[in-house]
Amino acid sequence: MNAIPTTMPAVAYRKSLPVDDQESLLDLELPVPVPGRRDLLVQVEAVAVNPVDYKIRESADPGGEPRVLGWDAAGTVVATGEQVELFAVGDEVFYAGAVDRPGANARFHAVDERLVGRKPASLSFTEAAALPLTSLTAWEGLFDHLKLLDAAGTLLVTAAAGGVGSMVIQLARALTSLKVIGTASRPETVEFARRMGAHQIVDHRRPLGPQLAEMAPGGVNYVFSATGTKRYLPAYAEALTPFGAIVAIDDGDGLPLAALKPKSISFHWEFMFTRSMFGTPDQQEQHRILTQIAHLVEEDAIVSTATRDLGPINAANLREAHRLQASGTTIGKLTLTGF
Repeated sequence: MNAIPTTMPAVAYRKSLPVDDQESLLDLELPVPVPGRRDLLVQVEAVAVNPVDYKIRESADPGGEPRVLGWDAAGTVVATGEQVELFAVGDEVFYAGAVDRPGANARFHAVDERLVGRKPASLSFTEAAALPLTSLTAWEGLFDHLKLLDAAGTLLVTAAAGGVGSMVIQLARALTSLKVIGTASRPETVEFARRMGAHQIVDHRRPLGPQLAEMAPGGVNYVFSATGTKRYLPAYAEALTPFGAIVAIDDGDGLPLAALKPKSISFHWEFMFTRSMFGTPDQQEQHRILTQIAHLVEEDAIVSTATRDLGPINAANLREAHRLQASGTTIGKLTLTGF
């Protein structure tokens, strides 16, 4: 292993600016982080971009200090903290990390080992970087909140061709007996959602109720709402069976939750950074989940959702990635590889 330098290339922002502003993301040289006692220092080989990246850039002004974004990465462990137990130098890893710490859009990144999994051996760094945030979100939503491991019934997944939706579909098909209905509207998103394993597709540009009544005449048992929760909630309430359940990941100010009361429908929020943000005693559950994801990949039960690599990790390419994410039209996951 080569000697670790004292500084590194990184992409950061100093103030919240529109993505078409050349200073909205900057190429900088920053100090290499020093790993804490449970941290791994990872040499980053590839990253993926998620909506959380552009939302934080737009809404959380760092007041002139450089803030590094990026919460999906794959790379190689080059140093460890004194209390690390799960990994060693040389291990290839993948992870999403913690949103309240510096992100992974840098050559070296410090991350708590309890949030990290070993990279699936069958995947490249680029393919692996596309998986952590969305697979953790999908797993926690399906299995921690909705308790659907080995379940049967009907599951509706919105934004089925998106990063989270495509992982929800795959995990539901791999680990449950659920009938999976996805929402998509364009030919290319319909095709991708079907390729991920959706049994049927409804067009979210048309009213959901009549389509769901035709596809699931007995009702929908569960909803994984990746987007449009406030807009679709009345349709969910109509389609769901009594004692059904919804898990949602998008922002939902002013949700009309009273519509769920007559059927005793339960509502759950899923935010995959909760464990790291609040230092919960079960943080290592994310290491366990990523270990399970790696096994499923290596068994060909699920696949990487990486669909487009935008080139090296630099400010120009990350600005384009943020622009594409904000457009709401991306399929699968956008990645960047190398420096």
